[in-house]
Amino acid sequence: MTLLAIRNLHSGYGEVDILQGINLAVDLGEIVVIIGPNGAGKSTVLKSLFGLAQIHQGEIWWRDRNITHLRSDRLVKEGICYVPQVSNVFPTLTVQENLEMGAYVRNDDFRPQLEQVYTLFPDLREKRSQVAGNLSGGQRQMVAMGRALMVQPKLLLLDEPTAGLSPLYVEQIFNIVRDINQQGISILMVEQNAKQALGMAHRAYVLAMGTNRFEDTGTNLLNNPEISQMFLGG
Repeated sequence: MTLLAIRNLHSGYGEVDILQGINLAVDLGEIVVIIGPNGAGKSTVLKSLFGLAQIHQGEIWWRDRNITHLRSDRLVKEGICYVPQVSNVFPTLTVQENLEMGAYVRNDDFRPQLEQVYTLFPDLREKRSQVAGNLSGGQRQMVAMGRALMVQPKLLLLDEPTAGLSPLYVEQIFNIVRDINQQGISILMVEQNAKQALGMAHRAYVLAMGTNRFEDTGTNLLNNPEISQMFLGG
């Protein structure tokens, strides 16, 4: 079942189109990864999906609905959550207050979901009373991901979740992404650690200059000599 479909998307900032006719899909239960060189438009795909870039042409479909110009708050209620690369926590709030902010659209008892988040991120349980701005980069990323999970999303958009993290946290974040997916949450992820990302992806897209360059399973792209030479360091 196709959850998300992007069709001939032209979008960007102001009058400038960064994306030049992108096509992309995420099926139920998939991890889909977007890789490519700097400036390829990878993050713009996620921002376009979440109402943070201007769409000039094309369509975005969520299941059987056209959501091309739906506001971010409405997208959250639809079950789509976005975790940006930077400025992704409330630095003056505690870890628990950050997580509770993630449940702002809910009107039911979210304490069971809070417990699930702490089970998934045990480091956060220990630091739940600590101000988020004082955490390490890896721990802040966990807070941002945990806050998104508080609304029990059907699709999680992750923008460079391992950027700037130590190798230990990179591996930990990738393991957590797998765990989230195993809970039935589909994932669309932009990632700079391309080899590791392709190794866990069901399918992946390679973008270049705002267009689709390659599309295949993660394994096939990882084993493609052209992909390896152009995008994976040989």
